[in-house]
Amino acid sequence: MHDDVGMLLRRAGFGPTASELAAAKKAGYRATVARLMAPAGPDRGAATSPMPELGRDPFDDLPDPTTEQRAAAESLRKQHTDAIIRWWLDRMTVADHQANEKLLFFWHGHWATSIRKVGSPQFMLAQHRKIRSSPNFRVMARKLVSDPALVYWLDGQLNTKHAPNENLARELMELFMLGIGNYTEQDVKEAGRALTGWKTDLGVPETAIFFPADHDASRKKILGSTARFDAYTLVDHLAKQPACARFIAARLWFRYVSSSAPIARSTQEKLISAYPVGLNMLRVLFEDEQFRSGRHRLVKQPVEWLIGAMRQLNIRPAHFSEQTLHQVVSGLTGLGQVPFAPQSVGGWPSGAAWLNSAAAQVRLGLADLLAGLAEFDHLTAEGLATVLAIDTWTNRTYQTLKQAKNPRQLLILGLASPEYLVN
Repeated sequence: MHDDVGMLLRRAGFGPTASELAAAKKAGYRATVARLMAPAGPDRGAATSPMPELGRDPFDDLPDPTTEQRAAAESLRKQHTDAIIRWWLDRMTVADHQANEKLLFFWHGHWATSIRKVGSPQFMLAQHRKIRSSPNFRVMARKLVSDPALVYWLDGQLNTKHAPNENLARELMELFMLGIGNYTEQDVKEAGRALTGWKTDLGVPETAIFFPADHDASRKKILGSTARFDAYTLVDHLAKQPACARFIAARLWFRYVSSSAPIARSTQEKLISAYPVGLNMLRVLFEDEQFRSGRHRLVKQPVEWLIGAMRQLNIRPAHFSEQTLHQVVSGLTGLGQVPFAPQSVGGWPSGAAWLNSAAAQVRLGLADLLAGLAEFDHLTAEGLATVLAIDTWTNRTYQTLKQAKNPRQLLILGLASPEYLVN
């Protein structure tokens, strides 16, 4: 049972501290699930990491910038991008309500939108606020369908009744709401027409702007229903489809339980009954026996690995020097996962994709950086297991750890160990 509690904390959050794990073991599995899904009181840890105020996008009101103006604006955008990455890494590290923060990171990867194309940190932060403030998936879909970052990311600003663009419509159905096999090409075409008329403006990061003259207001037939669908009624229609609840349930399983084994029908039906509230779906999942049988089925994503290590070593990104922040972001870039910059509209990979020789070298470099920031005068292999919330070391790993010459080397080896990488 205690091993189940440790796995629960590692899957539901980013990695428990030694004191959090000890308290959870004392409380028991069910009580810990209840506390994670409905934490009491405000998140005091998160309150120490306020969201940054960026001001206006530096390219706003620069329709034809000079070379000097463009360079200055790009430099400021880089500063803003660093600020939001630093902030979210810090927030994930210090948040007490770990399940909420982990679920938000799940949704970020689900509605994968990257600053690499979007460009504007203001757009990305506004999207983040929408996801964070959404009480359930249906509300989230409504907010994001007119979100400037998502609209621009998927060329929605080019979609007019005279020149339809189906990118956003296709990804809404394929990757965000229904899944492959639950719609037709004709449904995509009709949905594309429903999404016409939206434009983005750097001066208005909170919402795209609707131009009725560019919208196709005629009737469309989508998934068997005919109506004058627009962006909002379209996502309402998609969110009510049985396929949508099934799809979200499967995605939660994929990221929280196993990226290789399919979700059991009985488990999926339980999650569907809790749709569309994400935390309710997670509670059902964590209480299901199939979840507890999923030990050693997930490789930690790079951000999960990093945040867990910083939580356990009492390291805060808010206190990083500019050089250290650059090294961390560079390391995450080398590992292939940077917040606000998913690799593609399909989000980040999972499973063994993170375990390759190139990633191992980058991870060792990051582990060395973290170990240098940690404060340990003395540390043993047994003590390290407690610090990193590891149930037990294998004999092979234990023998390797025993050869470490100092606490820093011991930490590096522990952070790179299979026991720490695979949950």
